[in-house]
Amino acid sequence: MPVRNIGITAVLVAITLLNSSSTLIKPEFKVDVVVIDAGHGGKDPGTRGNKTLEKDVALKIALKLGHHIEKNVPGVKVIYTRKDDRYLALDERADIANKSKADLFICIHANSLPGSKALGTETYVMGLHKDNSNFELAKRENAVILMDDNYKERYEGFDNSPESYILFSLTQSAYQESSLLFASKIEDQFKLRAGRKSRGVKQAGFVVLWRTTMPSVLIETGFLSNSTEEQFLRTDSGQELIASGIYRAFKEYKSEVESIN
Repeated sequence: MPVRNIGITAVLVAITLLNSSSTLIKPEFKVDVVVIDAGHGGKDPGTRGNKTLEKDVALKIALKLGHHIEKNVPGVKVIYTRKDDRYLALDERADIANKSKADLFICIHANSLPGSKALGTETYVMGLHKDNSNFELAKRENAVILMDDNYKERYEGFDNSPESYILFSLTQSAYQESSLLFASKIEDQFKLRAGRKSRGVKQAGFVVLWRTTMPSVLIETGFLSNSTEEQFLRTDSGQELIASGIYRAFKEYKSEVESIN
């Protein structure tokens, strides 16, 4: 009987230890560090409207977004890839996020399609482009790597040729699900709260997203080639509306993913 009791006791202790250890090692995901990347800058102006440069619009929205988070979400560290008009290579932007162990990477851009009446927002996650327009946009944004010295070595053989995009077909982001969740919240905010035309969540092979090791999105905030939308993005109120939409999506995303743990 004593032996039997010892055996039962040992089993109960083992179960208790297993339960407690599983509790102890359960990962707890927090969104405490966010990197905000204003696209282009310096010698790289990005796309152009009649009176507007993409690099300027992206920077102003990025700074407004960061201000909202810093002011209203205590405990979250905001890191900017740039806070002024300077050039940064795509791998340098991703390196800033990776080295800071960021929990989220938000890349801000503005779109252009000359000769078209296209308008609206788009939010991209890393993935294979599913139509030619996504591919052309990714090629345009990725073309900046050609400004960098030794770009083939720096980007693991990627040279922005159609053939080199096979690299992306071999890479499936471990963070795609989280990225898609955040992207959908951004587009919902643009459409339902900011009153913008949402062109939806899309996938394409952006180098800056490819190089990051956390949930990441690239936001096209509107078309500078559309005169009405360019005017909207030029104004402080328009930039504020876009920034506040991304901020609200960030708060929703943070609350949701942290509540799961």
